[in-house]
Amino acid sequence: MTMIFPLLVVAAALVDADGRVLLQQRPPGKAMAGLWEFPGGKVEIGETPETALIRELEEELGIRTHASCLAPASFASEALGERHLLLLLYVCRKWEGLPEARHATELKWVKPSQMFALEMPPADLPLIGLLDSLI
Repeated sequence: MTMIFPLLVVAAALVDADGRVLLQQRPPGKAMAGLWEFPGGKVEIGETPETALIRELEEELGIRTHASCLAPASFASEALGERHLLLLLYVCRKWEGLPEARHATELKWVKPSQMFALEMPPADLPLIGLLDSLI
């Protein structure tokens, strides 16, 4: 029997006043380079998903938020070879600071309906329809 190791990842759908969501483009040299994704990252040992997402948003975008501003929205499950990705998506409408691309090639604000035309990681695709109906 093959052992599958879960990989817990958190991501945020940052929503602005116009109902647009912030996406970041994965940089060259990383897996899935060039694809557009929700900001976030891996949950480290000893972290809650919310703590990890707050940390990742500050590291990746230079913004600060609070756990009370993170609304659980959905999750995605995707096979990644010997790992299995479990992606927890939160919606966030309140943060401090202006997002900047610290680890991404580019940032883009888009309406959820526009995400269908973008190249995104497989795990993110099922989340688009949900965001389109929520926002």
